[in-house]
Amino acid sequence: MILFYPQPNELKSMNTELTGAEIVLKSLTEQGVEVVFGYPGGAVLPIYDTLFKQNSIKHVLVRQEGGAIHAAEGYARSTGKTGVVLVTSGPGATNVVTGLTDAMMDSVPIVCITGQVPQHLIGSDAFQECDTTGITRPCTKHNYLVKEVDKLSPVFHEAFKIAQNGRPGPVLIDIPKDVQFAKGSYVEKNKIVIPSHRLFEPTPNFETKKIEEAVEIISQSKKPIFYIGGGCINSGPVASKLVREFINMVGSPVTMTLMGLGVVGSSDKNSLGMLGMHGMYEANMAMHDCDVMINIGARFDDRVTGRLDAFSPNSKKIHVDIDASNINKTISVDVPIVGDVKQVVEGMIAIWKSKNYSLDQEALKNWWNKINKWKEVDCLHYNNDSKQIKPQYAVQRLYELTKNKKTFITTEVGQHQMWAAQYYKFEEPNRWLTSGGLGTMGYGFPAAIGAQVGNPDALVVDIAGDASILMNIQSMSKSYSCSLFNIICNIICINFRL
Repeated sequence: MILFYPQPNELKSMNTELTGAEIVLKSLTEQGVEVVFGYPGGAVLPIYDTLFKQNSIKHVLVRQEGGAIHAAEGYARSTGKTGVVLVTSGPGATNVVTGLTDAMMDSVPIVCITGQVPQHLIGSDAFQECDTTGITRPCTKHNYLVKEVDKLSPVFHEAFKIAQNGRPGPVLIDIPKDVQFAKGSYVEKNKIVIPSHRLFEPTPNFETKKIEEAVEIISQSKKPIFYIGGGCINSGPVASKLVREFINMVGSPVTMTLMGLGVVGSSDKNSLGMLGMHGMYEANMAMHDCDVMINIGARFDDRVTGRLDAFSPNSKKIHVDIDASNINKTISVDVPIVGDVKQVVEGMIAIWKSKNYSLDQEALKNWWNKINKWKEVDCLHYNNDSKQIKPQYAVQRLYELTKNKKTFITTEVGQHQMWAAQYYKFEEPNRWLTSGGLGTMGYGFPAAIGAQVGNPDALVVDIAGDASILMNIQSMSKSYSCSLFNIICNIICINFRL
C-alpha cells in the first residue's frame, strides 16, 4: 500500500469545458475531499492522470480494492467525513462489493467511483466489463451509471448528499471511459437543486405528542433501561452528548450495542457495558427484567435479541431510529419515533425539564440494588496464568498504556474482536472501529490505515486474529513510500493466535 503524493503542478483552472475526468476531480475538491483510497486500472486511467496533475487531494494506493473501501470506512468513521474510493471496472468493482455491504450495514458514508468500459461496449461481455450498478444495487443507498459528461458534477454533488444524509451509507458512481474523456460543463454544488425524494431523508413522526408520550412513559417507569446503538454516533458528537445528558437526568442504567460503545463512557456510573450474546451478564438481565426500554439508534440485531419471544418480554418499548424500515422489523414497539437522534433527544430533554419530571427514587434505588447484585457475578473474570499471557489481559494492559492518548482501536472479526469490546474501556464515540453488521474478516488493518491517514497525530491500534489479518496482509507489502511507512510504523497491530 503506497501513499501517493501527486506532482506539485495544480489541476489547471478552466472557464471553458472540462473533460469528464477533470469534472470528477473538481467535484471532489469542491466537496472538500482530502484523500482518495484506490487502485488504478485501464477504465479509470483518465481520472488517475488528472489526479496526478494536482496536489490538493492525496491518494492512498492499496494492494487490493477490498482494502480501499475498508480504509475509506476507517477514515470516515474516525473523522466524521465521507470516505472516497476509486477503482477500475470489472474485477476492481466486484472487489469492493463486500466493503460496500459492510458500509451499508454499519451506516458509513462512502462515495465509491468505479470505471466502466466505453458505452459502445457495455453489454458485449467486453474485457473487464460487469454490470456494476446491477451488482451493487442491493448494497448501496443509491448508485449511478453516468452516460453524459454534463451530468457528472450534478451526480457527484447529489451522491455526497445522499451518502451523508439521513442514515449514512455508501453510494456508487460508475463512469464509462468515454465519458471520462468527453468534454462538458461543470456545475457548482450550490447551483444544483436536488429533489427531496432523492435524498433518502427520513419522514419524521416525532411531533411533540410522540415525544411527550415517550417521556411520560419513562417518567412513570420503575425499572427503566436505555439501549444505545451506533445511530447515536452517526448523528454526530452533539447527539452523543445529548444522549449522555438525558441518561444522567433520568438516572437510569444504560447498555450499548457493539456499534454504540463509547456513546456513554465505560467509567460512567450508569453504564452496564455491552449487551447481547457477548455482552455483560448484568446488562442482559436488566434488559430482560426492565419495565421500560428506551432504544435510541439501535436496530434490535439478532446478536442482541436472541429468541425474539423472550427478549425483554414485559417492557414497554420506545424506539428512536432514523430509518423507518427498522421500526417493528423484528421487535414490536409501543412508541415508534422516526427521526434523527439529535433532534429527538433534544425534544425529550426539553419536555423532561419543562414538566419537571423525575423517577420514583425508591423504585430506582431498588432497581439499581438488583443490578448491583447481578454485577457481583463478575462475568468477565478470568484466571491469569503467569505462564501464559491471556488475550484478555493483553487488551486490559493495552488500555492502561493508551488510555491517556488519543487512541483509535480497530479490529478484525472473531473472538479477538469480542475480547477487545469487552476489555478495552471506551470513553468517547468514534474511537472504536469494527465491522459490526457484516462481520468482515480483513477489515481491521485497512481500517487502521484509513484512521491513521485521517488522524495523523493519533495512535491507531489494530487488534487482530491470525486468520483475519491474512485477509489483507498484502497491505504489509514492503514497497511503501516513506510517508506510508511512517504511518504503518505508528499503527500497532496486536495479533492473537487462537
